[in-house]
Amino acid sequence: MARKVSTQEIAQHAQPDDIWIVVNGKVYDVTKFAPEHPGGAEVIYQFAGRNASQTYNSTHSPALIKDIDECIVGDLDPATITEEWRNGKEPVKPTSNSGEYRQPALDEIINLDDFEHVAKNTFTPKSWAYISGAANDCFTRDANRDFFQRIWLRPAIMRDVSTVNTKSTLFGCDLDIPVYISPVGAAKTSHEEGELPLARGAASSGIVHCISTMASYSLSEILDETPQQAFYQLYINKERAKTEALVRQAESTGKVKALFTTADLPVMSKREADERIKPEGNIQWINVAKDNKPKKSTGLAKAASSFIDSSLTWDDLRWLRNTSKLPIILKGVQRAEDALLAMKAGFDGIVISNHGGRAADTAAPSILVLLEIHRYCPEVFRRMKVLVDGGFRRGSDVVKAICLGASAVGLGRSFAFALNYGQEGIEHAVGLMKEEIQTATQLLGMTDLMRDASPAYLNTAGVDHLLPPKYGLSAKDVIGRQNKL
Repeated sequence: MARKVSTQEIAQHAQPDDIWIVVNGKVYDVTKFAPEHPGGAEVIYQFAGRNASQTYNSTHSPALIKDIDECIVGDLDPATITEEWRNGKEPVKPTSNSGEYRQPALDEIINLDDFEHVAKNTFTPKSWAYISGAANDCFTRDANRDFFQRIWLRPAIMRDVSTVNTKSTLFGCDLDIPVYISPVGAAKTSHEEGELPLARGAASSGIVHCISTMASYSLSEILDETPQQAFYQLYINKERAKTEALVRQAESTGKVKALFTTADLPVMSKREADERIKPEGNIQWINVAKDNKPKKSTGLAKAASSFIDSSLTWDDLRWLRNTSKLPIILKGVQRAEDALLAMKAGFDGIVISNHGGRAADTAAPSILVLLEIHRYCPEVFRRMKVLVDGGFRRGSDVVKAICLGASAVGLGRSFAFALNYGQEGIEHAVGLMKEEIQTATQLLGMTDLMRDASPAYLNTAGVDHLLPPKYGLSAKDVIGRQNKL
């Protein structure tokens, strides 16, 4: 029989070198685990000697904590719970941004912006800051979207568009539209079931979910809800053995069809909206700073990124290729030179991405980088798959990317906002995109999107002057740089 532990005893273990916490009725000694916590030690320190259940359950699957079962001291003795212990450091339940807001029914949602509007009025301040925020002044986040307005469509008229095909295949996956769900971590900030509705909704809607390394649920739990196909996004861990174990786990089910290796975030950017959100309630952090000064809030994103290996280089592709036989896609390409290097290095594809504006602020909008690669090194599109994400909200945005050579488009924030409605929200969001993509394809005069799309359907004069110089993009120059690496 498990030992019963009183709240009085638990409260005595609230020092940097002696930390107990309570999660879902179990008492854990996390003294040694806290510094190794993937989400950062600070998240644990703030609940030293107290009940962390509410915060844990808001961002994690109940099963994840089983990995530290060896840390269990015993069961919380409910008879010893006092109001002082219950309320002294446990955060009050967060409130939404608007107390009187009425969440509309799904049939009132007619575009992806509507999902964002609902999320802004119903998410907790912490969830809204984490999902909607970006790096520094959010210039790149906003430019990602704004630049679609500078690229004009050139419709061809008087063509029989009574039927249209928008289907495609990507790394062995069948897609009803060339869209996938980009990896977004900590999905429990949007919905209590986290990534599980994303997996189910993607499968039932004919698209693919790219699972994040930083998911709220374990990889096995998400794949259990994935009927056939998924992608898996990898942040490379400083402890390579942990990454190798995840890759083996992903491959073993046969459901993961490609690995997306993230390369544009070797260190976590400054995300001010996230950092400004203080711990909710009247939490008292224990002092872990050597100078006896309290540490400032790092935000959810930075706290969860401490494990990322910032030493990743092109040479590591050989290690990753030896680890897996799956297609390997490089996520985070932001200039033509790196697209050529990825092609020469042997990647199976790239994702043009600036992390939704979450990496280097004032980096170029993704659609502009896609145009840059298309203009300066078109051979990349013949040698590997080119995907793109960042700022896509309309079906016409997707069609523009396909016309510039993209094989598929990833959407992240929009699905995080749609997740507010669970699986039905994901299905509704995909349905809206299907309708908009089909309509845009027909209005342009195409009958088969992936076959017919070309730059001839676009006028890019509004952004052509913003393309960077070629900076010596000959194959000889690129090979020379690769040899030096």
